[in-house]
Amino acid sequence: MQRVKLDRIDRRILRDLQDNGRMTNVELASRVGISAPPCLRRVRALEQADFIRGYHADINPEALGFSVIIFAFVGLSSQAEADLVAFEEMVGDWPEVRECHMLSGETDFLLKIVARDWDAFQRFLTSSLTPAPNVSNVKTALAFRTKKQLPGVPINVQVEEEGEGT
Repeated sequence: MQRVKLDRIDRRILRDLQDNGRMTNVELASRVGISAPPCLRRVRALEQADFIRGYHADINPEALGFSVIIFAFVGLSSQAEADLVAFEEMVGDWPEVRECHMLSGETDFLLKIVARDWDAFQRFLTSSLTPAPNVSNVKTALAFRTKKQLPGVPINVQVEEEGEGT
Protein backbone atom coordinates (compact mmCIF):
# COMPACT_ATOMS: atom_id res chain seq x y z
CA MET A 1 0.00 0.00 0.00
CA GLN A 2 1.53 3.29 -1.08
CA ARG A 3 1.66 6.22 1.33
CA VAL A 4 -0.28 9.32 0.31
CA LYS A 5 0.16 12.64 2.09
CA LEU A 6 -3.28 14.20 2.31
CA ASP A 7 -3.72 17.85 1.41
CA ARG A 8 -6.85 19.99 1.66
CA ILE A 9 -8.13 18.80 -1.72
CA ASP A 10 -7.68 15.12 -0.81
CA ARG A 11 -9.54 15.68 2.46
CA ARG A 12 -12.34 17.46 0.63
CA ILE A 13 -12.57 14.58 -1.86
CA LEU A 14 -12.79 12.10 1.01
CA ARG A 15 -15.41 14.15 2.85
CA ASP A 16 -17.56 14.71 -0.23
CA LEU A 17 -17.41 11.06 -1.34
CA GLN A 18 -18.17 9.91 2.20
CA ASP A 19 -21.28 12.10 2.13
CA ASN A 20 -22.31 11.07 -1.39
CA GLY A 21 -20.49 8.15 -3.01
CA ARG A 22 -22.64 8.39 -6.15
CA MET A 23 -21.34 11.84 -7.04
CA THR A 24 -19.90 11.98 -10.56
CA ASN A 25 -16.23 12.74 -10.98
CA VAL A 26 -17.15 15.96 -12.81
CA GLU A 27 -19.33 17.11 -9.89
CA LEU A 28 -16.66 16.12 -7.36
CA ALA A 29 -13.97 17.98 -9.30
CA SER A 30 -16.14 21.09 -9.41
CA ARG A 31 -16.80 20.91 -5.66
CA VAL A 32 -13.11 20.58 -4.77
CA GLY A 33 -11.97 23.19 -7.29
CA ILE A 34 -9.89 21.14 -9.74
CA SER A 35 -10.52 19.72 -13.21
CA ALA A 36 -11.90 16.21 -13.72
CA PRO A 37 -8.74 14.32 -14.85
CA PRO A 38 -6.58 15.23 -11.82
CA CYS A 39 -9.59 14.65 -9.56
CA LEU A 40 -9.97 11.12 -10.91
CA ARG A 41 -6.22 10.50 -10.44
CA ARG A 42 -6.51 11.63 -6.83
CA VAL A 43 -9.54 9.41 -6.20
CA ARG A 44 -7.69 6.40 -7.68
CA ALA A 45 -4.62 7.17 -5.53
CA LEU A 46 -6.85 7.40 -2.42
CA GLU A 47 -8.40 4.04 -3.34
CA GLN A 48 -4.98 2.42 -3.89
CA ALA A 49 -3.70 3.82 -0.58
CA ASP A 50 -6.74 2.25 1.15
CA PHE A 51 -8.25 5.56 2.30
CA ILE A 52 -11.31 4.62 0.23
CA ARG A 53 -12.21 0.99 0.85
CA GLY A 54 -15.32 0.82 -1.30
CA TYR A 55 -18.68 2.27 -2.22
CA HIS A 56 -22.11 1.09 -1.13
CA ALA A 57 -25.76 2.03 -0.94
CA ASP A 58 -27.32 2.93 2.42
CA ILE A 59 -30.23 0.48 2.56
CA ASN A 60 -33.23 1.07 4.81
CA PRO A 61 -33.47 -2.16 6.87
CA GLU A 62 -37.17 -1.67 7.68
CA ALA A 63 -38.03 -1.35 3.99
CA LEU A 64 -36.70 -4.90 3.58
CA GLY A 65 -38.46 -6.20 6.68
CA PHE A 66 -35.59 -6.06 9.18
CA SER A 67 -37.25 -4.31 12.11
CA VAL A 68 -35.16 -5.68 14.99
CA ILE A 69 -31.65 -4.48 15.85
CA ILE A 70 -29.83 -6.17 18.70
CA PHE A 71 -26.40 -5.60 20.18
CA ALA A 72 -24.83 -8.77 21.57
CA PHE A 73 -22.00 -8.69 24.07
CA VAL A 74 -20.11 -11.96 23.60
CA GLY A 75 -17.65 -13.52 26.02
CA LEU A 76 -15.33 -16.27 24.87
CA SER A 77 -13.83 -19.11 26.89
CA SER A 78 -10.39 -18.53 25.36
CA GLN A 79 -8.80 -15.30 24.18
CA ALA A 80 -5.88 -16.97 22.44
CA GLU A 81 -5.26 -15.26 19.11
CA ALA A 82 -6.19 -18.36 17.10
CA ASP A 83 -9.53 -18.59 18.97
CA LEU A 84 -10.26 -14.88 18.45
CA VAL A 85 -9.56 -15.20 14.72
CA ALA A 86 -11.69 -18.36 14.49
CA PHE A 87 -14.61 -16.52 16.11
CA GLU A 88 -14.20 -13.54 13.76
CA GLU A 89 -14.15 -15.84 10.73
CA MET A 90 -17.28 -17.65 11.95
CA VAL A 91 -19.07 -14.33 12.50
CA GLY A 92 -18.09 -13.32 8.96
CA ASP A 93 -20.29 -16.15 7.67
CA TRP A 94 -23.41 -14.98 9.54
CA PRO A 95 -25.36 -12.48 7.39
CA GLU A 96 -27.42 -11.34 10.39
CA VAL A 97 -24.27 -9.92 12.01
CA ARG A 98 -23.67 -6.54 10.41
CA GLU A 99 -20.82 -5.37 12.65
CA CYS A 100 -18.27 -7.17 14.81
CA HIS A 101 -15.95 -5.30 17.18
CA MET A 102 -13.36 -6.87 19.45
CA LEU A 103 -13.36 -5.07 22.80
CA SER A 104 -11.09 -4.78 25.77
CA GLY A 105 -12.41 -5.52 29.23
CA GLU A 106 -15.09 -7.91 30.40
CA THR A 107 -16.70 -8.46 26.98
CA ASP A 108 -14.66 -9.89 24.12
CA PHE A 109 -16.87 -8.90 21.18
CA LEU A 110 -19.75 -6.55 20.42
CA LEU A 111 -21.97 -7.67 17.56
CA LYS A 112 -24.66 -5.67 15.80
CA ILE A 113 -27.33 -8.11 14.64
CA VAL A 114 -30.37 -7.46 12.46
CA ALA A 115 -33.45 -9.69 12.28
CA ARG A 116 -36.89 -9.57 10.70
CA ASP A 117 -38.57 -10.17 14.06
CA TRP A 118 -38.01 -11.56 17.56
CA ASP A 119 -38.57 -15.15 16.43
CA ALA A 120 -35.88 -14.86 13.76
CA PHE A 121 -33.46 -13.36 16.29
CA GLN A 122 -34.25 -16.11 18.82
CA ARG A 123 -33.55 -18.78 16.17
CA PHE A 124 -30.21 -17.16 15.33
CA LEU A 125 -29.29 -16.79 19.00
CA THR A 126 -30.12 -20.37 19.96
CA SER A 127 -28.98 -22.17 16.81
CA SER A 128 -25.88 -20.16 15.81
CA LEU A 129 -24.48 -17.74 18.37
CA THR A 130 -24.79 -19.35 21.81
CA PRO A 131 -23.84 -22.90 20.73
CA ALA A 132 -20.85 -21.65 18.70
CA PRO A 133 -17.44 -23.02 19.68
CA ASN A 134 -15.63 -21.02 22.38
CA VAL A 135 -18.67 -18.83 23.21
CA SER A 136 -19.07 -18.81 27.00
CA ASN A 137 -21.74 -16.13 27.44
CA VAL A 138 -23.94 -13.76 25.47
CA LYS A 139 -25.76 -10.70 26.79
CA THR A 140 -28.08 -8.82 24.47
CA ALA A 141 -29.60 -5.35 24.27
CA LEU A 142 -32.42 -4.34 21.95
CA ALA A 143 -32.11 -1.03 20.13
CA PHE A 144 -35.46 0.79 20.34
CA ARG A 145 -34.50 3.47 17.86
CA THR A 146 -31.46 4.84 16.08
CA LYS A 147 -31.08 8.61 16.11
CA LYS A 148 -27.65 8.92 14.53
CA GLN A 149 -25.86 6.56 12.18
CA LEU A 150 -23.10 8.14 10.14
CA PRO A 151 -20.61 6.26 7.99
CA GLY A 152 -16.88 6.86 8.15
CA VAL A 153 -15.13 9.45 10.28
CA PRO A 154 -15.25 13.23 10.77
CA ILE A 155 -12.92 14.78 8.18
CA ASN A 156 -11.46 18.21 8.86
CA VAL A 157 -10.69 19.70 5.46
CA GLN A 158 -8.50 22.46 6.93
CA VAL A 159 -5.95 20.17 8.61
CA GLU A 160 -2.70 20.12 6.62
CA GLU A 161 -0.21 18.49 9.00
CA GLU A 162 0.18 14.74 8.62
CA GLY A 163 -1.36 12.76 11.45
CA GLU A 164 -3.76 15.44 12.68
CA GLY A 165 -7.47 14.69 12.36
CA THR A 166 -7.03 12.70 9.15
